Amino acid sequence: MNSGESKRKTEQRNLPGAPFVMLASLFFSIGGLCVKLIPWSPLAINGARNLIGSAVIGIFLLITHYRIKVNLPVIIGAFSMIGVTTLFAVANKLTTAANAIVLQYTAPVFVIIFMALFFHVRPKRQDIITCGIVFFGVCLFFVDGMQAGNVLGNLVAVLSGICYAGVFMMNTAEEADALSSSFLGQLLAGIIFVPLCFKETDFSLPTMTTVFILGAVQVGLAYIFLSIGIRRTNAVTASLITGLEPIMNPIWVAIFYGEKVSGLSVIGAVIVVGAIIIYNVGQAKQ
Repeated sequence: MNSGESKRKTEQRNLPGAPFVMLASLFFSIGGLCVKLIPWSPLAINGARNLIGSAVIGIFLLITHYRIKVNLPVIIGAFSMIGVTTLFAVANKLTTAANAIVLQYTAPVFVIIFMALFFHVRPKRQDIITCGIVFFGVCLFFVDGMQAGNVLGNLVAVLSGICYAGVFMMNTAEEADALSSSFLGQLLAGIIFVPLCFKETDFSLPTMTTVFILGAVQVGLAYIFLSIGIRRTNAVTASLITGLEPIMNPIWVAIFYGEKVSGLSVIGAVIVVGAIIIYNVGQAKQ
């Protein structure tokens, strides 16, 4: 290794991670707004954003000479990623952006449940308490959904959270590689769903610009920045910063799309997001 390359790698290692994690969370948070603004079917939106996102990540992998891993945990993680992105796009069309992102944010609770059911990992006291609090918050969403007609969208959002739990579990498995799973999952989702884009009729400049931003920024750059920042940020700080996404997502939609959230959903969101952030911070400290 020559001195220039060694110096570059040293500088990369010394980069502060928190700003990258924060930018990633903010980029992720515009997903609900972009999906609302694009007048396409959710599957077409998902195909376009994943194909663009995988292209951006692919360029990053080529520039950094990152070697893609292909093994069972990576493949399962990739299919879990397809489930997350697809169900999230569908949920955003069927319910409010706030409901979609907050219910997806319940993923750590499903990790606890899956670890107990399939790997016989006995949940700790704080795990059980967190599950109880989060499910109470989720119940508020469904009570509100019965009044607003969003029950199906809320259910799809919960399924997205279940798939997200699969992503978490596979990324912590031995031989796992989060960036490889993200790239392969997005590439495959793009290939599967992008043909549906040709059935759409609105290809105006505002629509195509929003599609590009959704793919390049909300998916591509967000995952790249997260992969850079998470390695340089302590776990407690990262857990707190990533809590920005479910908070900012509905705020962007309220400001630029005018979508209102009911009082019951706000209470449910505070309960769910608060419980998950406290739980994540507690786990990180341990």
